[in-house]
Amino acid sequence: MQFRPGAELHDHEGKWCGMTEQLGGLTDLAVSSVGGRVVYANDQLFADRRNLIRPEPSAYQVETYGPDGKIYDGWETRRRRDPEGRPGHDFAIVRLGIPGRVRSVVVDTAHFRGNYPPFASVEATATEGYPVAQDLPESAWTTILPKAALKGNTENVFDVVSDRRWTHLRLSIYPDGGVARFRVLGEPVPDPRHLTGTIDLAALANGGAVVGCSDMFYSSAGKLILPGDPLTTEGGWENARRRDGGNDWVLFALAGAGTIRRAVIDTSYFLGNAPGEVRLTGTTAPEDESSWAELLPRQPLRADSVHRLRIGRDLVTHVRMDVYPDGGMSRVRLLGELNEDALNTLTLRYLAALPDEHLEELLLAVPELSLEDADALRASRGSLVAVPGVLRHYLLD
Repeated sequence: MQFRPGAELHDHEGKWCGMTEQLGGLTDLAVSSVGGRVVYANDQLFADRRNLIRPEPSAYQVETYGPDGKIYDGWETRRRRDPEGRPGHDFAIVRLGIPGRVRSVVVDTAHFRGNYPPFASVEATATEGYPVAQDLPESAWTTILPKAALKGNTENVFDVVSDRRWTHLRLSIYPDGGVARFRVLGEPVPDPRHLTGTIDLAALANGGAVVGCSDMFYSSAGKLILPGDPLTTEGGWENARRRDGGNDWVLFALAGAGTIRRAVIDTSYFLGNAPGEVRLTGTTAPEDESSWAELLPRQPLRADSVHRLRIGRDLVTHVRMDVYPDGGMSRVRLLGELNEDALNTLTLRYLAALPDEHLEELLLAVPELSLEDADALRASRGSLVAVPGVLRHYLLD
């Protein structure tokens, strides 16, 4: 079995496949296609804040003018004119579609040449629920990118050094101007409260990943595990037509070791280009070829159909989907339960990644937790091997 750990970011026509779907790479935690939202901007006179996290690259049309001036595919604020000469700055707040650790941010000023902001900074916060983010006190925000210089018409990429799990980011621009796209590249850290019972073990939001595939000529295999349902074939995975007698495949790494009960193989919108057949195999040791066991025997698929299939219940960490001979599909869901060890590991990872303020908010919600257990968790949460019983009951039961 040959695995391909990486893949090109663009397909054969140069269309953007999206950092979310980049194999073996980081996930765009903020993009609208995974549920990210720009929940507030202090100004958006020239161009809507929601453009910041659209999945496609910013487009530019020469003759696009509206009543307020040139129309840009991005976020653009008015020119600042404070009568008292105070500098001030503009900002937008993004609620991440998938909370997680941020490894880098991209402040893309594509097409903004004489109206881009000369500087930007990024602040982050994390909290329970869905707060009114613009009303949070300044003390709630942590700087993860200090004020940095930007270039116009450029993908300005900045590394971020932070091991905390963030739920919201604030992009501040100095003093004003336009930004085409804001990408937040990182690693999902799912909340264990959403990982109990039967879940989609392959879903990106739950910590699953596409770690290899045979071909993604038309569109990325990473789209198979995105939230929601696509509206066209562009939203799914499609490979080239095979002429060599072989078949195409995708390799999924699950959120953790688990038992799969059902698979959903969705070929919606793929009419003359769906695969003819499918087969699923699984393992807990992907490099050991002898360890792979059949979960779903090779069987026919129908075009433009949602297939709900019962499958073998072996404990697995990786699943390979073979399609015969080739073709595309919209989504793959692998529904089952994580085992106790996996849930424990993911819960400890979540607790270790919480910013101090978020951890305190969580501990206050569990009044039964003893002071000794709370102090021990604060002091050594990165090296704990088990979750305190009362807290485990609150999070997982």
